[in-house]
Amino acid sequence: MLLLCNYYVTYRCNAFCEFCHFGVHENFAGTPYAKLEDFKSNVSQLKELGVRFIDLTGGEPLLHQEIHLMAEFAHEHGLQTSITTNALLYPKFAKKLAGKINLLHFSLDSPDEEEHNKIRKVNCYNHVFKSIEIAKSLGEFPDILFTVTNETYKKLPRLHEIASKLDLVLIVNPVFSYFGNPGLSDEAMDFIQEYSEGKLDIYMNDAYLKLRRNGGNDVSKPLCKAVSRVIVISPYNEIILPCYHFGNERVPIDKPIKEIRESEKLKYYKKMEGRFDFCQGCTVNCYFEPSFAFPTNSYAIASLPSKFKYGYNKLVRQKIHKKMLTNSELR
Repeated sequence: MLLLCNYYVTYRCNAFCEFCHFGVHENFAGTPYAKLEDFKSNVSQLKELGVRFIDLTGGEPLLHQEIHLMAEFAHEHGLQTSITTNALLYPKFAKKLAGKINLLHFSLDSPDEEEHNKIRKVNCYNHVFKSIEIAKSLGEFPDILFTVTNETYKKLPRLHEIASKLDLVLIVNPVFSYFGNPGLSDEAMDFIQEYSEGKLDIYMNDAYLKLRRNGGNDVSKPLCKAVSRVIVISPYNEIILPCYHFGNERVPIDKPIKEIRESEKLKYYKKMEGRFDFCQGCTVNCYFEPSFAFPTNSYAIASLPSKFKYGYNKLVRQKIHKKMLTNSELR
């Protein structure tokens, strides 16, 4: 059952993050932006195939000049939308995106301006706070997303303090091992888990850490549902199989997506999901989040408390924030 589309609207980025391969700009120079007409056609089909969530991703998604039209189209078709951005371009698109993004995430990697800008290799720290202010003034309720690494995990308490003062949820996103990047150490995971415990305004999916502690995906007993529950579309208008991070085949969308999904090639990849050699030890959050969507194993059960907490917390805080905006407008 398809649940999620990771739609790469561009591979280009305006930051050079140490933990992200998109930060190596020369590898993506000249790559295309997703065409709006392709996007609309694909999203219409995905809705019919049962997709409920679409992550408009990159690269930096706000580099796409028509990102607001994409968000609007997906939102109007009943899909839950999400965007994660470094905030450099958010002020430009803020009004156009207002009301069209269900999950708006601003990346913040350190409470210290110098360290955050060093990690991103671009001066974007102050843009995050400016963007939060703009978003809240428009009735949006963004999250702060902290991609935690072995070098930054001890900054969690201070980032939590910042999020609390802004009355926002802090999403703790454990870095995963791919393209040569190391995963989190046991010490880092212990610290994160202990600090996050019981804090309503921190979203930390315990299943992520459980998976890492157990060595990641096991090809003999695969947990990954990267093909059956996720569809990945590139700016070239291709379906990437079995996933973006370890994609070894790209299928052009030159026929109905339903027809592609029913092809022998897709059946093969569904059968092999989580079983390829490169799947051994995988912990890529993008695919295990939907893989643990239903309580069918201990990992999915471990993820439930954090999901319920996040949903409840967001709902309550959004209602309070909207009430405050309404009262302010009535004065």
